[in-house]
Amino acid sequence: MMKRTLWTLLAVLLCTGQVKAQEMPTQKEILKTMLLVNDYFMKKWPDPATPTFVKRERPSNLWTRAVYYEGLMALHEIYPREDFYKYAYDWGSAHKWGMRNGNATRHADNHCCGQTYIDLYRICPDPVMLKNVKVSIDAMVNTPQADDWWWIDAIQMAMPVFAKFGNLYDDQRYYDKMWDLYEYTRNQLGENGMYNPKDALWWRDADYDPPYTEPNGEDCYWSRGNGWVYAALLRVMNEIPKNEKHYKDYLRDFKAMSKALIKCQREDGFWNVSLHDPTNYGGPETSGTALFVYGMAWGIRNGILDAKTYEEPMIRAWNAIVEKAVHPNGFLGYMQGTGKDPSAGQPVTYDSVPDFEDYGLGCVLLAGAELYKLQAQILYP
Repeated sequence: MMKRTLWTLLAVLLCTGQVKAQEMPTQKEILKTMLLVNDYFMKKWPDPATPTFVKRERPSNLWTRAVYYEGLMALHEIYPREDFYKYAYDWGSAHKWGMRNGNATRHADNHCCGQTYIDLYRICPDPVMLKNVKVSIDAMVNTPQADDWWWIDAIQMAMPVFAKFGNLYDDQRYYDKMWDLYEYTRNQLGENGMYNPKDALWWRDADYDPPYTEPNGEDCYWSRGNGWVYAALLRVMNEIPKNEKHYKDYLRDFKAMSKALIKCQREDGFWNVSLHDPTNYGGPETSGTALFVYGMAWGIRNGILDAKTYEEPMIRAWNAIVEKAVHPNGFLGYMQGTGKDPSAGQPVTYDSVPDFEDYGLGCVLLAGAELYKLQAQILYP
């Protein structure tokens, strides 16, 4: 009888909000985690110009490292430690503010570094920082083809660069071109585009168009691939005016994805690598989860997503990363390696080391920084 009474009381408290299953971490706690995981990486890679060696040598301005610097700049924005700025500046300077494969490249992965170059320029303007990326992006603006982004990761790698240039120069041409590129990937690539409005999720590329299915017969929606699109949408909406002619299109897709994502979250707070087939390499995965936290925190903070609906899944996801993925030394576990579908980089475990450690850290830093801002807004509305 006593036990039943206690459970009844607990249920009442939960329903009335007096007891919370998950609590929003404090700013101090969020920052502590971000510093821990970032310091681990900076100590491991003290020279930002050092090439990567995964099967073969690659310059450190490749996309994986560029995503890390997106996260580092987000950390610098909320905690402007001088060594963060220097680490990012020295990286850009070492590459002469250029891109992998030179200015003639149209490949989105190569453009990703431009996001950080522009962010650094905004702090301390020097035209040399932008010259190479601008030449490359302008070449795309001034040519008619719009079929360059044949995989959805490209949307995050390059689309925010167009948005940032459009903002910086108050030039609608950049907004128009990024819409053409986005619209092609969304609506035309493959059979009918990579976006499935029925499920409000994205196939990674034309190889995963139906009739391709996961083992359980569902469509293949790769977690991190959808995370890239989700992050790109908010990064674009951060830059463009709300009256820009396609803002509402991006906002519609962002809201629809948000609604779809909370339906497939795991009970432990993570998302599986396969969003619609939990049996296909099911288990915690950090990078996709972090990108979803990033988007939800931004959406709540900007009044786009309802806090009553999205705050609990967002907090549960962040707490899962902190409690189950972050090692005492700052290494991030449950991180899927590079690839294009749920099978890539398997097995993904607490101790498994992905082929590249940088991009996943960038995702976590983006999530933490946005959560930190949201907490600041709650404390100081």
